[in-house]
Amino acid sequence: MSNLEVILVLLLGVVVTNGIAQALRGRIALPIIQIAFGALIGMTTEFGVKLEPELFFVLFLPPLLFLDGWRVPTEDLADNAVTILSLAFGLVFFTVLGIGFLLHVVVPPMPLPVCFALAAVLSPTDVVAAGAMMANVPVPQRMLRILQGEALFNDASGLVCLRLAIAAVMTGAFQAWDAVGTLIWTAAGGIAIGMASTWMISGAKSWVSSRIGEITSSQIIISLLIPYGAYLIADRLGCSAVLAAVAAGMVMSRMEIRGLVLPITRVQRSTVWETLQFALNGAIFLLLGEQLPAVLSHVGASMAEDGHRSIWWLGVYVGAVTLALAALRFVWVWVTVALWLGRHRSEIPSRRPNWRLTAAMSTAGVRGAVTLAGALSIPLALPDGSPFPARDLAILIAAGVIVASLILANLTLPRLLDGIRLPAARPDTRRAQAARLEAVKAAIAAVATAEKQHPGRQGDPLSAAAAVADDYQRRQNRLSTEDVTTSEETRLGTQAALQEERRLRLLALHAERSAILRMARDRRISMDLARKLLRETDLMEASYEPLPDAP
Repeated sequence: MSNLEVILVLLLGVVVTNGIAQALRGRIALPIIQIAFGALIGMTTEFGVKLEPELFFVLFLPPLLFLDGWRVPTEDLADNAVTILSLAFGLVFFTVLGIGFLLHVVVPPMPLPVCFALAAVLSPTDVVAAGAMMANVPVPQRMLRILQGEALFNDASGLVCLRLAIAAVMTGAFQAWDAVGTLIWTAAGGIAIGMASTWMISGAKSWVSSRIGEITSSQIIISLLIPYGAYLIADRLGCSAVLAAVAAGMVMSRMEIRGLVLPITRVQRSTVWETLQFALNGAIFLLLGEQLPAVLSHVGASMAEDGHRSIWWLGVYVGAVTLALAALRFVWVWVTVALWLGRHRSEIPSRRPNWRLTAAMSTAGVRGAVTLAGALSIPLALPDGSPFPARDLAILIAAGVIVASLILANLTLPRLLDGIRLPAARPDTRRAQAARLEAVKAAIAAVATAEKQHPGRQGDPLSAAAAVADDYQRRQNRLSTEDVTTSEETRLGTQAALQEERRLRLLALHAERSAILRMARDRRISMDLARKLLRETDLMEASYEPLPDAP
């Protein structure tokens, strides 16, 4: 197939599989449906996509990681920083050691350095897969934030371990101090490059917009280019490109509270990013499924030629590794939570971790397309030209563990989390109510000030101001008393009065937005809540702006 045909088939597959998932009402997780659909395409057609690991990383990861870093509440990351870093780095190294030695025992054809390389591929969870698996599962908010934060950062540590393991296979040597130095350089450098990229590009963009005006389409394109720029620069400098994309997104989140982007730009940009995320997430799992039949066929033939065990032993390998990953994760999470409870025993009466929640954290650590791409990035040959030992077997085990981890999570998470009730990380409902109330008060004050400053406007400005103020007064009363009343339709007879009402409504919305941004800058509300409130005001303002021509 041509590249155009491949893209069209992938997009059609994304639409079809989402429709199937919707019809099944969440009984089967969307990634599993998409992998199965992709495998069906691979078995019944000549789709034949050659998945280049480097191209895959560059094409798919930057925007998705950037968007996750942009949307994840930084306050929740800070609150759970110790737990997230423990999982993102400590658990990764623990998994590499444990799974590496297990593979060496269970899979005789695989040399020990290759076992560690495969363990490094399997060690990080996948942020895309984890997010997709959580879509229809009632996950406690703190657990969700921890899983999101872990998946954002553990790719870096896992890929560093993979690079070191491959170097050990290629050279026959391993330097522990070099490993530590490499990890520090790649992590710190990637974060610094990502942060600097967003700050510099956003600053330049704001400078230009302040002089020639803001062009919405250009702003959206720039937001799409930022993650690719940060990723490619970090990769060229030998730093963690993954962390660069994540850090760029997190800084983008902080840039939002400066209020330098037009509301219509935010509305249209949000739509573009949501569509892009929808398409890329689906395409990743479709491509993963499409690769499986070819990988299975190739590895089966390779194992038969080398005189290895029957291909059915692959099921044993995959099952053993999948269960071992969950077990190691369970142990790490249990010990981490137990230590945390011990330090806070005066504040929390319970001294034992909740086993159901710990088990849910264990099975929620799913693997995704990043794992397959990492396995495919293992070199084909050693420096002397001989084949890289057990490469095909490592790729197939990685692919099998991806599917098995998704199935395990789909079967266990709903049952483990059923009935668990934990307090939310932050009382967002009350905070939202208070924030809306303060924003509405600011809007009422702005309208009153405008009425005093422009008493001589045409078109009965008093009636226009009264209409707007009355509307906001009703909203204030509703938010204060939680008594929902039916809004009244204000009818003004003259065109001048309508224009005056529109002007005052826009002024009131600007005051609302300024109040929301001020609360976010003062850290009185979370970034997540600020984005939701800004979205509400942006949509209301868009209803007062002239609409573009419909396609």
